[in-house]
Amino acid sequence: MPRSPLKQAPAKPRRRIRKLRLFGLLLILFVLGTVSFAFGLITAIASDIPSLDPARLQKQEVDGYIYAAVPSKRVLAVLRGSESRILVPSGDISPKMKHAIVAVEDKRFYEHRGVDVHGIIRAVWQDVRNKKVVEGGSTITQQFVKNTYLRKQRSIGRKLKEAALAWQLEQRWSKDRILTAYLNTIYFGNGAYGIEQAALTYFHHRAGGLTWAEAALLAGIPSDPSQYDPVANPKAARARREIVLRDLLDQGDITYTDFVRANRQPLPSPDDVHLSGKQGPAPYFTNYVKQQLIDRYGSGRVFGGGLRVYTTIDLNVQRIARQAITKWLTDPNGPSAALVAVDPRTGKVLAMIGGNNYRKSQFNLAVQGERQPGSSFKPFVLATALRQGISPEATFESGPVQIPLGDKVWYVHNYENSDLGRISLASATQYSDNTVYAQLTQLVGPGAIVRTAKSLGITSPLKSYFAIGLGAEAVNPLEMARAFSAFANGGKRIDGAAFGNHPRAISFVRNEHRAAVDDNHPLRRPVLTADAAAIETSLLESVVTGGTGRQAQLGDGRAVAGKTGTTENYGDAWFVGYTPQLVTAVWVGYPTTLRPMLTEYHGEAVAGGTYPALIWKSFMERALPYLHDEPQSFPSVSMPYSVPKLVVVRNGRLELDNGNCHSVRQLLYFEGRGPARTARCKVNEVDVPKVTGYTVAEANARLASMPLTPQYVYQPAKPKQRLGVVLRQYPSRGTLSSYQKVTLVLPKALHGTVPKVVGLRLGRAEARLQRLHLKWQVDGSPPLTAKVIWQSPRWQRAADRGLVVRLAVKGG
Repeated sequence: MPRSPLKQAPAKPRRRIRKLRLFGLLLILFVLGTVSFAFGLITAIASDIPSLDPARLQKQEVDGYIYAAVPSKRVLAVLRGSESRILVPSGDISPKMKHAIVAVEDKRFYEHRGVDVHGIIRAVWQDVRNKKVVEGGSTITQQFVKNTYLRKQRSIGRKLKEAALAWQLEQRWSKDRILTAYLNTIYFGNGAYGIEQAALTYFHHRAGGLTWAEAALLAGIPSDPSQYDPVANPKAARARREIVLRDLLDQGDITYTDFVRANRQPLPSPDDVHLSGKQGPAPYFTNYVKQQLIDRYGSGRVFGGGLRVYTTIDLNVQRIARQAITKWLTDPNGPSAALVAVDPRTGKVLAMIGGNNYRKSQFNLAVQGERQPGSSFKPFVLATALRQGISPEATFESGPVQIPLGDKVWYVHNYENSDLGRISLASATQYSDNTVYAQLTQLVGPGAIVRTAKSLGITSPLKSYFAIGLGAEAVNPLEMARAFSAFANGGKRIDGAAFGNHPRAISFVRNEHRAAVDDNHPLRRPVLTADAAAIETSLLESVVTGGTGRQAQLGDGRAVAGKTGTTENYGDAWFVGYTPQLVTAVWVGYPTTLRPMLTEYHGEAVAGGTYPALIWKSFMERALPYLHDEPQSFPSVSMPYSVPKLVVVRNGRLELDNGNCHSVRQLLYFEGRGPARTARCKVNEVDVPKVTGYTVAEANARLASMPLTPQYVYQPAKPKQRLGVVLRQYPSRGTLSSYQKVTLVLPKALHGTVPKVVGLRLGRAEARLQRLHLKWQVDGSPPLTAKVIWQSPRWQRAADRGLVVRLAVKGG
C-alpha cells in the first residue's frame, strides 16, 4: 500500500537543518580564514617594523652620486642619508618641538592607535565644506611609515598597508619613540633632513635648545617645504608659524604671553640659513637637481638609495659664468647676479649661478629668486601678437596712454617721457616702448599672454593683469632662459621624457647596479610656428644691433637676439639673449630686498643694457668658443603679406568693426589672419553705466550724460528701507544706442514714510509720529519740551504700521 504524502512532510525540516549546518560550517570556515589571513598579514607587516628604525635604515643605505656632464663627469654630490640628517635621541630634542609638531600635524597623537578615525572624518568634512583638499587625515605614525618605508607609492593597497603598519607599529613602539623617529626623518627644507640638521641649518644650535618661536617655525615647514620656506617665502612662513602658535595656544601648551612673545620674533636672516659641511662644485645647481629627484623619487630613495644621477651641467661653462659675473660686479656690498645658460637644441642646463656664496646663503636666485622681469617679458606679448596674426608693421602711437579697465583707468608712460610718435611694433620692440606694449596688451588680452608664457615654459604663477605686458609678474632666470630657448629652437619647447615640463638639468638616472631608472632625453613640444619664431628672433636681433641691448653685441660679430628688462624703480635689471646654439639669462639686483640701483653703474642707474648685458657678453664670448659653436646665422625671415583691418576691443577680445563701432583702430594682419568674429555694435552706441545704489537724481544725471533715457518700475519697499535709491537696473551693462531706455527699479513705500523729527520738541515729534500710525520709544521720562537730537530709523525710510521709532532727546 503506497505511503500517504502526509507522512513524508517531516523530511523538509531535516533538509532545512542540513542547510543550516552547512551554512554554519561555511561561516566558521570563513571566520577562520579571515582570522588566519589577518593574522598572517599582521605577522608579515610586523616583520617590516624593524626596517622602520632610522638607525637601521641608515646602516642599510647605499651611497648615490650626482655627476656633472662630460667631459669631467665629476662628482657633484654624494647622496648619502647620513649626510642629509643627524640622528638624535629623544632627550636631545626640545619638548617644545615635540609639542609644536603634534599641535599642527596630529592633535590626537597621544589618543589614537596609529589610525585616527576622528581625524579622517574631520578631514573629509573640511574638504567637502571647502570643495578642495584643505586638511589631511594621516596621523604622524602614518606619515612616518609613508616617508620611511612606503615612500612615494600611490595605490589603495599602499594606503591599507600604511594604516595596518601604523597600527602594528603603535603596538610595538612607544609614542615617544615614534615621534622621535618621525622628527629624525622628515624634510625641513633648504637641504635639512631631520630636526637636528634643521636646527643647525636655520638657527645654528642644537635641537635641544629650540625656543617656542623656532619650534613653531620648523613645525610648520614639513607640510610644504617650498611654500613655507622662510628664505623664499618669508610672509607665508610667518603666517604658518602663527598658525602653529595658535594651535599650541588652543592645546594649552603655551600661554597667551608666550604666544605674543613668540609671534613677535623675527625670522632667521636668509644669509644665515645654510647647511654646515663641505659643498661640491656648482652647489646651487646640485641642490636644484636634488629637489627634482626628491619630487620624483622621494627622499627615502634619493638619500642612501644608490642612485647614479647624470646631469647636464658643464663645469667649465659654470666657471666661465662665475668669472663673467665677478669681472663686472666687484663690490661685495653691491648688487648680486644670477645666470642660467641653456642649450636651446637639447634643453640642457649648462650653467647655473644662484648666488655669491652658497655657504653663506642657500637661497638660489636662479630658481627661487622670483623678481619682476620688466621689459624682458615683452617678447611673450610679441609672441602672443604673432600667434594672433598681428604684423610687426602694425603702427601705434608712442606716448602717454589711458586704457580703460572697467571702473578703472590704466595710465602708462615711457621712461623719461621718451615718446617716439607714430611707430611700428617692430620699432617699439627695438626701443622697448612701454606705451605701445600697453596698447598691444589690451589688444591681445592679458589672459592670452599668460597662456603663451606658460606654453613656452614659464611655471611661476602668473595673474592675467594688464600690467603683465610690461613685466609686472615675477619670474626667475631659469624659466626665462628656458622660455627664450623656444625662440632659438624654431618655436619648440624642450621637455624631459622622464621629468616632464621642467628644465633638463638631469640626463639620465641609473641604480646602484647601473641599470637604467629613467632616461630624461629631450622631447620637443611645438609652441610657435617656425615662421613666428623666426620673426620674433629677427625683431629681438634689432634690440642688440640698434636698441637697448647694444652692449651685448659680441666681438666676433655673430648673430645675437635678446631683450633688456628694467623695473620702474631700478630694483631689477635683466638681459636675456641668445645665439642659435646658446641661451643665457642674467639678472642683477640685491638678493634679499628690492633696493633701487640708482648709482651702482659708474654713478648711474643699473638698467638691463648695463651690467646684465655686459655680463652676458663676457660669458658668451668665452663659452661659445669653448663649446666649439662656430658663428651661425638665425633662420631667414619670410615676412607674410599684410592687410589692414578695422578692429575694436569688446568684452576683452578683438572683433572686426561692423561699421557702427566706436574706438576703432586699424591693425595690420598677416593675410588670412585676424579676428573671426564681427562685432555687433549698435548705431550711435554708448556704454550702459552702472547706476545701482545711486539716488534717482544721480542716476538720471549719469544716464543723461551718455545720453540714455531712464524709465522706472517699482517694487514694495521693506520696512526701514531707504527710498529714492536705485535697487536694480536693466540692462546692467553692455551697450545701447543713444537715448534708448534703461529701466530702473525703485522701492515704493506702501505704508508711508518715516518723517524727520530730529530738531523738533518731543511733544511735536510724538504728535507727528502718531498721525502716521507710528510708535516711538525714548529712554526715561523727559518733558515734552525736550529737543529730539537723534532718531532710528532715519527719515526717508519706508514705514510700516506699528513701526517703532527710537528717539534720543536733550534738555527740556
